[in-house]
Amino acid sequence: MDSILDAQKDMRESYFNGVPGVVASGSAWLIAGVVALAVTPLGGILTLVFGGTLIFPVSILLCKLIGRSGKHNKSNPLAPLAIEGTFWMLLSIPVAAGAAFYRLEWFFPAMMLVIAGRYLTFSTLYGLRVYWVFSIALVVGAFTCLGLQAPVYIGGLAGGLIEIVFAVIIYISRK
Repeated sequence: MDSILDAQKDMRESYFNGVPGVVASGSAWLIAGVVALAVTPLGGILTLVFGGTLIFPVSILLCKLIGRSGKHNKSNPLAPLAIEGTFWMLLSIPVAAGAAFYRLEWFFPAMMLVIAGRYLTFSTLYGLRVYWVFSIALVVGAFTCLGLQAPVYIGGLAGGLIEIVFAVIIYISRK
């Protein structure tokens, strides 16, 4: 790679601007919110944790279905940032789980804050400032859920809705 701009272009082209991953994540959140509403709040939380393990493989499948490789160039200098951001996010999940031990309603807002931090790195990975706005929306959503003392399922649905809305925004803005 000759420059950071080339590296970002490679990421954008390989992963379709991150849209498949956002769709996969938003879908996991929405399903978790529905499970929290229809089954049990704890079931919704466990659904997001399990569904979260499927986000990357599902996003790669979606990339391939739309004709993208789902694999960046091996020499891309941004690859370590993608991996480091993933590990940071995974290491933050116990914080959200700990919050849920105190108050179950805090799990989804805590996870919104975790993924907001993850999406901040996407601004650098893809060279798209919309990920900053996306992160801010998640932070606002998290604090709104906390301030309103929203039931568990609202946090899941809110996180999923924010993600799906931004998947559409990113898709439309990059078309």
